[in-house]
Amino acid sequence: MENNKDFKAGFVALIGRPNVGKSTIMNNILGTKLSIVSPKPQTTRMRILGVKHDKDAQIIFLDTPGVQKGKDLLTKVVMESAVGSMEEADILVMIIEADKGWTKEDELLLENYIKKLQKPTILVINKIDKMQDKRLLLPLIEESSKKYDFVEIIPMSAIKGENLDRFVQVIKKYLPESPPLFPEDQVTDLPLRFYVAEIIREKIFHNTKQELPYSAAVEVESIEEGQKNKNLLIINAVIYVEKENHKGIIIGRKGQMLKKIGQQARQELEYLLGKKVHLNLWVKVRPRWKEDIRLLKMLGYQYVS
Repeated sequence: MENNKDFKAGFVALIGRPNVGKSTIMNNILGTKLSIVSPKPQTTRMRILGVKHDKDAQIIFLDTPGVQKGKDLLTKVVMESAVGSMEEADILVMIIEADKGWTKEDELLLENYIKKLQKPTILVINKIDKMQDKRLLLPLIEESSKKYDFVEIIPMSAIKGENLDRFVQVIKKYLPESPPLFPEDQVTDLPLRFYVAEIIREKIFHNTKQELPYSAAVEVESIEEGQKNKNLLIINAVIYVEKENHKGIIIGRKGQMLKKIGQQARQELEYLLGKKVHLNLWVKVRPRWKEDIRLLKMLGYQYVS
């Protein structure tokens, strides 16, 4: 691969409002789960890197947090992560939803970030499977082409895999010529602890639904091999919440909710890691943890300063 003079490699930032499908697009292209996926917005809190290896190119996706508003330190860190990813990228991919069209938030993202960065930008119109009238797609493409000089506009259904291959080929057209930037066997730069914490956090979101606001964080305290069984991982993790009643929601009646979250996380981790997992979970109340610089750094937020 290194000897191919026509090889291309570069960074591609996936950007858009919360819940437009950024994580689903990256996960489905890579064929593995790096970003957690939830029907709730604002699931991704940090830039997640994922590497797509092809014979002629290496695409380094940056799944960014959805652009959001908020005054707490966590939101500030999340936004710095998103902006930092845009600035380091070679190509920007803006994602909007086909069934919703251009929203006020989409317009602000275009004006405040994309137009200022002046980088090659692909527009993805995702979730075309949700359009009740497909005849509205062509007018939406026409409207989009007038808003900005997108290098390409691609309708897509990431969840159904529609147009994902075309999307990858289009990205390759705009990548800079470069040798590979990551080894062939590396698909992410995530530390294992962060990966494990994200899986647990996803199960919290899926199981607590609307009952628990976005005030849960997960810290993996330790990952150790079993003393007798090297194919066993013993994982200890703490779930932080801001209020006592949130703790009750996660633990559930007679501990059943916490047991369910732990069981689902353990099963997925065993599948992804190829090892048996013994998962111990605790729930602790940490008021205003989103403002706690030391805790945010412990949780792995890179842009805290």
